[in-house]
Amino acid sequence: MLKSHFYEGLVEAGCDEAGRGCLAGSVYAAAVILPPDYENADLNDSKQLTEHRRYALREVIEHDAVAWAVGVVTPEEIDRINILRASFLAMHRALDQLQVRPEAIIIDGNRFTPYHSLPFTTIVKGDGKYLSIAAASILAKTYRDDYMNRLAEEFPQYDWQGNKGYPTKKHREAIRQYGITPYHRRSYNLLGDGQLMLQFEEGDK
Repeated sequence: MLKSHFYEGLVEAGCDEAGRGCLAGSVYAAAVILPPDYENADLNDSKQLTEHRRYALREVIEHDAVAWAVGVVTPEEIDRINILRASFLAMHRALDQLQVRPEAIIIDGNRFTPYHSLPFTTIVKGDGKYLSIAAASILAKTYRDDYMNRLAEEFPQYDWQGNKGYPTKKHREAIRQYGITPYHRRSYNLLGDGQLMLQFEEGDK
């Protein structure tokens, strides 16, 4: 059973991201504030759940949460500031949008940049330990999947509806055959050959 809260007596937001290791698309993050002493035995790390279960739980989370929000950082921003900073920025953007102000934050992982002056704690594999982080992982994952499915309609050859932008063999073969799209992260090793495909136009540098 996942724990309800880390900070006793404080309004606590859990944060997690989705899409950090992808070759294409924005990185998404969510922030979720759950009620005190909240219980839900079905909540778990989004990676441990089926797609159908994730979407069903998204509705439950959005109904039950005191507040929730999703933040997005684009591929262009990722290329400019790097994916680690982009992940933190996406979390900050999610926190900015919360309708209820948190008094503390718990984050999946081992690094974070401070958000205003709020106390925070990073928790390795926190999405399998705390309900609010698990809820954030589900929201970030499902909203990012929706986004990648929309992009797949625009660029069907990259199989984004299947791989969601992750570096599968089919995705990389499509990059070799068709080149990159405006949604690819040009600061990444897109072909898996150790070479970066920084194809910036003059003036972008």
